[in-house]
Formats: sequence, structure tokens, C-alpha cells
Amino acid sequence: MISIVPVEGVPEIKEGDDLAALIAERADLQGWDVLVVAQKVVSKAEGRVVRLVDLEPSDEARRLAAGEDPRRLEVILRESKRIVRTRPPLVIAETRHGFVCASAGVDASNAPEPETVVLLPDDPDASASRLRERLRELTGAEIGVIVSDSFGRPWRQGTTDVAIGVSGVRPLLDLKGERDAAGYELHATVIAVADELAAAAELVFGKTSGIPAAVIRGAAFAGEGSARDLLMPAERDLFR
Repeated sequence: MISIVPVEGVPEIKEGDDLAALIAERADLQGWDVLVVAQKVVSKAEGRVVRLVDLEPSDEARRLAAGEDPRRLEVILRESKRIVRTRPPLVIAETRHGFVCASAGVDASNAPEPETVVLLPDDPDASASRLRERLRELTGAEIGVIVSDSFGRPWRQGTTDVAIGVSGVRPLLDLKGERDAAGYELHATVIAVADELAAAAELVFGKTSGIPAAVIRGAAFAGEGSARDLLMPAERDLFR
């Protein structure tokens, strides 16, 4: 049986905070648990926050702003490796990590103060690894860690959390070559395990009540891999 338990009582995170210690004090972590942590608190701890007052928007940012704050669009442009689609002020961009998402992951919600935006971690896989190692040091438990963020999907309404950083969790479950109950051999079935765990944890996250992490117990997906394994290769991406 799989259980999902929210990590409650985590204070507002600031740059330099020991996020792992704050979680360890509030979570009962056991071997082979999976800790899912919202990207926003990871980014805050790592200082990935930008003050808009420090920015001078470019002409392109002003063009894309369409009445919104062009400084926010300037941050999006700076965080983008490639602009995929625009419908000002909406920008779909590819980040330098390889993620294709709205606003290059730049977000003003739950920012530490007005006139600031939060960026994605520089290296979310490394962030997950650091949290995992620190939590092992603090608790002695061998766990998996997923850093998650909310992404939209081009063929579905609404957003859902996906894994943008992974450590100690097998990101994909490849069932090709297995047979279903009727004996049919599977030829293309690969399950995005890390994304499913991230989405499950989101059910107990407090988007408006300050719950930034959850512990999933009973999910037997320990292993190694990277969130980059979840990225669709460009040659197979019908939406590019």
C-alpha cells in the first residue's frame, strides 16, 4: 500500500537555510521512502530569487509583456535557451535544463516578497542529490528525493506536478517486452514513474497553505537516474 504524508510546519524558506534539516525535524523518514519537495522552496534556499527593481527590460521583453510587467518577461527571456511559442504575455520556452514549459519556470507565486520572482534551480538533479545526502546524514535513512514543479501539458487542461530533479528514484519504468494479462507483448509502454510520484505528492501539497513537501511510502521504485531521462528527444517531439 502506498501512503502520502504531508510535511507540515516548514517555515518560510530563505537563502542559505538548511532545508533538509527543516524537513528532517518534521518528517518521519524511513528507508526507501520517497521525499517529494516543491521546487519553490529548493530555489529559495539556493538563492534563486530575482528582484525586479534591479532589471531594465529589453525591447523584446516590452513587446512580449502585452500590458504586464516587462521586467518579468525580461527574466523569462534570460532564463530561456529557446522561445518555443508566444501569445503575449504567454511565453512557452525551453530552459537550459531542457524543460519546455510556461515562462521558463519563472514564477511570482509564493515569492518571498513583492516585486520578486523565483527561478528554477540551476541544476535540479544536483539539488535532489544534495538533499538526499544531507537527509541520510541527519536521519540515517536511505531515501529517494524528487524535486517537483507544476507544468502544463499541450493536450490537457490544468497543470500537474512533474519531476524536474531526481535522486535515488528510477525515473522511468520500461515495460517493453513484457506481456499484458492477455499475453500481448508491449512494444512502447514506458511509465514516467518519477512524474507520477510528483503528481501524487501534489495532492497533499498546500499551494496556498504552505506545505512544500510530502513523504511517499510503499512505492518500490528505488534506483538511479536523472530527470533528464524524462525529457522527450527533439526528434520524437511532435509539438516542436
